Formats: sequence, C-alpha cells, structure tokens
Amino acid sequence: MLRGELSGKDDLVIEGQIEGPINLQDHCLTIAAQGQVKSDINARQVIISGSAVGKITAADRIEIRKTGHVVGDLVAAGIAIEEGAYFKGSIEVVRDKAREAPRAVAATRLTS
Repeated sequence: MLRGELSGKDDLVIEGQIEGPINLQDHCLTIAAQGQVKSDINARQVIISGSAVGKITAADRIEIRKTGHVVGDLVAAGIAIEEGAYFKGSIEVVRDKAREAPRAVAATRLTS
C-alpha cells in the first residue's frame, strides 16, 4: 500500500492500493479492476474498474465500469456509469459556466 500525495504529468494506471490525494489535472487516471483508492482525486479523466472512496473531480469525464465500486461525490462535465457498477454518493454535472449553472443530481446505487 502506498500512502501520501500523488501528482504527475502523465496518464496513470493504479493496480494496487493507494491512500492520499491524487492530482493529475491534465491527464487520465485509470483504477484497474484490482486497484483500490481511498482519497480525493482530481484529473482530466477518471476511469474506475476497481474501488474508489472519496471525492472525484474530472475536467472532462468520469467513467465507472461494471466492475467498479465507488463511494463518494462525482464532479465532472460528463459521467457514465455502466450497468452492474456500484455507486453511492452525489453527482454534479458541470457545464460551461458562461452558458449555464452546474446541475446537481443525487444518486444512491446502480446495480444490475
């Protein structure tokens, strides 16, 4: 298990356990099926096939795949949750601020 703050200037795939804030503002973070993350995440895009606990913020898109398990709040311009995925938290879809205000949607659990 890795504990501490993680930042980088490349795309990152997590296949182990990480605790601590992750900042990849201009890059993609992928949590593989066996990956486990307990932290707040800030990235351009986040793809979750494993487990994530914490607030997830993405400039572009958050995807929770069918094997994904997420507990926390999602904030992004686009959010996709596959059938069979587990999600508990809130969703905030953020659009171009000049055109419209953010839209908040509460969600609890999606399962097949």
